[in-house]
This record gives sequence, structure tokens and C-alpha cells, in this order.
Amino acid sequence: MKIFATRQLPEQILKAIESEGITVNQWAEKREMTKDEFLAEAAEAEGLFIMGGFKITADVIEALPGLKVISLMSVGYDNVDIKAATTHKIAVGHTPDVLSKATADTAFLLMLATSRKAFFHHKRIHKGEWKFFDPLANVGIDIHNKTLGVFGLGNIGFEMARLCKSAYGMDIIYHNRSTNKKAEDELGARKVTFDELLSQSDIISVHANLTPETKEVFNASAFSKMKPNAIFVNAGRGGIHNETDLKEALDNGTIWGAGLDVTNPEPMGADNRLLDMPNVSVLPHIGSAVKETREAMLELATENILAGLKGEKLPKCVNHEIYN
Repeated sequence: MKIFATRQLPEQILKAIESEGITVNQWAEKREMTKDEFLAEAAEAEGLFIMGGFKITADVIEALPGLKVISLMSVGYDNVDIKAATTHKIAVGHTPDVLSKATADTAFLLMLATSRKAFFHHKRIHKGEWKFFDPLANVGIDIHNKTLGVFGLGNIGFEMARLCKSAYGMDIIYHNRSTNKKAEDELGARKVTFDELLSQSDIISVHANLTPETKEVFNASAFSKMKPNAIFVNAGRGGIHNETDLKEALDNGTIWGAGLDVTNPEPMGADNRLLDMPNVSVLPHIGSAVKETREAMLELATENILAGLKGEKLPKCVNHEIYN
């Protein structure tokens, strides 16, 4: 059996896979590969170990007739054509749960940093601007006892809500397709409509998957319904917000600030105007980037790919219907 990994695997993970009699081909270059390069490297693969956002489209799946399993080192799976994978009876695994706290910590960091214009003030020091004291210049806003609106209250959204409730006494509202009884019982969270989420929240924190329904749902229309002192935080997927509309909403004072761990497009260019706005904090998609979490993600992704190659049910499968 053979697998192709889109990044170099840690030695202990590589040994664990090879001990099962599996040959591992790894992409060693520090750049994203082209589709042609991917297809050449993965031509004989029965399993794909996907680290990063390489898109596994329907034509890629059809070009790999021996493929049995796609293992993603991520919670999100919008880079895979799930319908095509299911049609070809290919199991798709992902890594939920193990990164919930780390990603929520990043969203919390962005919320707090944005509210105090922390990234902007750090840049002031580099520019030699820490000189004359003006008590009312470039001040932030208080987030104590405000209302947090969570868009996508799953495991990560719950952890963000828990942090905000315990640290700042925030009221929690959320917009989901389903009711989150745990959040309602433990945090006093209230389920609201999307328009109510927009109009009532002081901070909106995005933790949803990118789907056709959520693509650029935070656009000019949505921002226009938010409070002028609102902070928009996105630690889910960049495609959930329209970046041009976000810039305009910030320029016009339609909303107060934004904290982004994900961008649209991604990666963000170094000349992007959002990076110079005093009320914006941007990170390069580091939501799960702590050693313990990334190691747990690698281990779960490894369990998924080994199960798929053995014809067993994946521990964390996206397309359960292939087992019916």
C-alpha cells in the first residue's frame, strides 16, 4: 500500500505508518504544488494525507483510481469535493475535537487584541512613535459584560463562549442550524436568528464550516445590520466573509473592528490594507498552532488513514454514508 503526504511527516508518525507495511511518498519542497505535480506524486496512492489547503476536486479524485481514503489534518473539509469522494466510495477523515480549545484561544486573543488595538500599538513602537502621551488618542473599547454572538456554536464556538462568559461576564447568543443544549444549560446561551445575531452582538465570533450556505454570508448587507461598536472575529474559514465588504465596513465606521485568523483570499498579501488598520488584528491561520494540539491532530489523521487503508471505519469520518 502507498500513501502520499502533502508535507513531510514527523519521524514518529512516519515510522508508525511504515511499520504497517505502507510506503510513504512525501512532498518535501517548501511551496505549494501545482495540480500536475500533485497528480504525478499521488499517481499510485491508495491514501492521501492532506496537510494544508490543496484542493481535492472531482477531477483529481477521478484521476486517482486506486484511492481509498483521504485524511485531512484539519476540522474543515471545504477543500475536498465530498460528493465526488462519496460517489467513488472514498472515506474522508478529519480532526475535530482535539483543536477546540486551541482555536478558541486564538479567537479570544484576536477579540481582546482588537478591542485594545494591540497590534497597532506594537507597530507604533517599531516606528519610533512611542513619545508624546495623548490620553484620548487611539484608545480601545471595553468588552466587559457585552454580548457575544457565536456563528456556528459547535465545539470550538462553545469553548470561545465559555471563555468570554467566565472572563468578561458576557451574555451569549448564537446562530446554528441545530440547538446547542449544552451551551444553553451551562452558559445560558440563547439561539437567535441570523438578523438578531447581527443586531444584538457586540462581538461576533465565527466558527462555522465553509459551505455554499455560509460562503460570504458576512457581506455588506450583514455588516450594515451590526452595531457601530461591534467587533467581527473570524477563526473559521476566510470564505465566510467578503473581504472587500469588510474593508468598506471598517472604513465607513459601520463596524468598529475585526480580528482575523483566516482571510479571503488566503494567504493574505503583505500589501493588504487590513494590515495597516489600527482596529484590525490579523494572524496567519494559526488557530491550532500549539505543539500539543498539532501532535494530537497528526495522531488522529494517522489513525484515520490507517483505518481507511485497512478497510475499517474511520475514527472521525466526514462522509459516513459510504458505510451504508
